Amino acid sequence: MKVKKSEDFDEWYNEVVEEADLCDKRYPVKGMNIWKPYGWEIQQNIDSIIRGEMKKTGHKEVYFPLLVPESLFKKEADHIKGFGSEVFWVTHAGEKELEERLLLRPTSETALYHIFSLWIRSHADLPLKTFQIVNTFRYETKMTKAFVRVREIHFFEAHTCHTDFKDAEKQILEDVKIAGNFFDKLAIPYIISKRPDWDKFAGAYYSLGIDVLMPSKKVLQVASIHQYRDNFSRPFEIKYEDESGEHRYCHQTTYGMSERVLGAIVGIYGDDKGIALPSFIAPIQAVIVPIIFKGKEDMVKKEC
Repeated sequence: MKVKKSEDFDEWYNEVVEEADLCDKRYPVKGMNIWKPYGWEIQQNIDSIIRGEMKKTGHKEVYFPLLVPESLFKKEADHIKGFGSEVFWVTHAGEKELEERLLLRPTSETALYHIFSLWIRSHADLPLKTFQIVNTFRYETKMTKAFVRVREIHFFEAHTCHTDFKDAEKQILEDVKIAGNFFDKLAIPYIISKRPDWDKFAGAYYSLGIDVLMPSKKVLQVASIHQYRDNFSRPFEIKYEDESGEHRYCHQTTYGMSERVLGAIVGIYGDDKGIALPSFIAPIQAVIVPIIFKGKEDMVKKEC
């Protein structure tokens, strides 16, 4: 590498991403990069790990549409405040102006929860545990950086519904365990901390952030877990009938994680020779086969 990691981490990071041919940043929309085959295969291997964790805990994979009607987006007031300035809007279909604006999902709460209100009727439908891996869109920065700060984001998100706050809290603990299994497998050191109210997710009761300390000594948030209580179920009318016949609002949680995980892997594992990867997500595998020569057995075994 032309730049040493220890001398200028940001410049080294940009160079190693380009030299490893992970993505192409020359697409003519800023912050929307092209995944090259090598980078995409690594990301798919990362996705397979979290898919495995989801299956082990009874989550079911779904895939919701990209476009969200403005009326759904406006249903949760705090959510609008948090994302309103970052939204990409669709205003026309061909030459015709739409009666209602549509937005490219910045995250999927408002899209999913409208449908959850139709899916859930009884306590027998709970807990509802879903996840999807999609692209989200946020116009949030002038300074973009591959995998770390982009406007089209490869995004994992798990969404759950529960009978009450206590059951939702159990889900939060499960999410913490899932995150631990995931990051431990990738051998990425991480910190989980409760965010102050001013830094919690828009609409959340509280948020947990999962941070990685990068070699630049800057903290990178790679994932987050949110307890919503009934903050979304009330405006979206997500109710269930309990065993006594009363209708109650669901309590909800989410766990989200983006392609920043790949950015963290590049930053932590890479060195002055280039990118380095954990073996189980590396697209190219190498096996060293020792050849034993008579009288040299001990020497070969020692080297291996």
